[in-house]
Amino acid sequence: MAESLTDNTADVIVVGAGPAGSTTAYHLAKAGLDVLLLEKTEFPREKVCGDGLTPRAVKQLVAMGIDISEEAGWLRNKGLRIIGGGVRLQLDWPDLASFPDYGLVRKRDDFDEQLARQAQKAGARLYERCNVGAPIVDDRTGRITGVHAKLGDAGHKREVTFHAPLVVAADGNSTRLSLAMGLHRREDRPMGVAVRTYFTSPRHDDDYLESWLELWDRRGPGEDRLLPGYGWIFGMGDGTSNVGLGVLNTSDSFKELDWREVLKAWCASMPEDWGYTPENMTGPIRGAALPMAFNRQPHYTRGLLLVGDAGGLVNPFNGEGIAYAMESGQIAADVIVQAHARSTPAGREMALQRYPRVLKDTYGGYYTLGRAFVKLIGNPKVMKIATQRGLTHPLLMKFTLKLLANLTDPTGGDAMDRVINGLSKVAPKA
Repeated sequence: MAESLTDNTADVIVVGAGPAGSTTAYHLAKAGLDVLLLEKTEFPREKVCGDGLTPRAVKQLVAMGIDISEEAGWLRNKGLRIIGGGVRLQLDWPDLASFPDYGLVRKRDDFDEQLARQAQKAGARLYERCNVGAPIVDDRTGRITGVHAKLGDAGHKREVTFHAPLVVAADGNSTRLSLAMGLHRREDRPMGVAVRTYFTSPRHDDDYLESWLELWDRRGPGEDRLLPGYGWIFGMGDGTSNVGLGVLNTSDSFKELDWREVLKAWCASMPEDWGYTPENMTGPIRGAALPMAFNRQPHYTRGLLLVGDAGGLVNPFNGEGIAYAMESGQIAADVIVQAHARSTPAGREMALQRYPRVLKDTYGGYYTLGRAFVKLIGNPKVMKIATQRGLTHPLLMKFTLKLLANLTDPTGGDAMDRVINGLSKVAPKA
């Protein structure tokens, strides 16, 4: 028999305390709502990520009141270094009114914990080691009204139920909660895979994020081959570098190759003095899926809202997920707060139905452009031409950086901002 205690009832339940869930819980709690934040693991915990944060993510951290000083363990970066087609181009983050002009690097094992603790400080009630199972659904209305969960360590788990009129699915790409509510992944949307590991390296204090548009496996004379995907190197500032690669399912090689082996081959091709060798590896190679471009919809149905990876909010242009996880959390919280203040169920439902529309207005056109981009670069010939010709034009690459990182001023801005914003506006918001 599951326990159902008084303090297991709240205004909102948020399932998953990653960046999306913790941001949602923080903004809800700051607005005075009673929030339960349920996390299946215990902090600190490991997550697969590039660890590099663009100015979009920095803006969200500032909005949450996180101390992002170097003294607090954050490493700042000035921009992006792009390598490909025999060219090495260093681009600073753009000067914008809407976003800061620097990015950050932080390991995910304590990045997520900082966000969760900030949500706690704001008043959210965090349950760690809380494994959420089936949703509780009202037979009459079909709405979700809570979740069943198991609380505690293995061997000492107790069954509990949590109740709330609204539930936020922030449980990542696998999002069992969404699946249990009948929301399945759209096969017509791009999917990516990322693999990464850490090496001790003299390049650990690099103040630019590094993106490799061509991955070469250089095994010997006449044996060079171009590998699919793009690579990254992020100095962590702690004596290590995060080295990884991402690949899209639009590539013919997506299902054929062992991506851990591809990463090893790429690392073996790099200069030895960088230290990206097996003996300098500080942890295993880990992989994760990147759900892109709204690959699970609708983002609101029957009392359930999807945020972050659960809703497929990863940017198809560059594989960035954290900024969009946090932004969608803030948007969802704003919609929920407004709905909570309505005096009738019909009024609350009308307010909640706005959430998918806001997401589509915010990202829909841009993600449509991203899906077209993904199809293009899945063709090795197109990718080769793009790297060889595009990288030799710094002005074009400045435009590309703004487009790929989604960094423009929505009003005003320069000619590049107006072109990108205009294209996003006219593209279908699917």
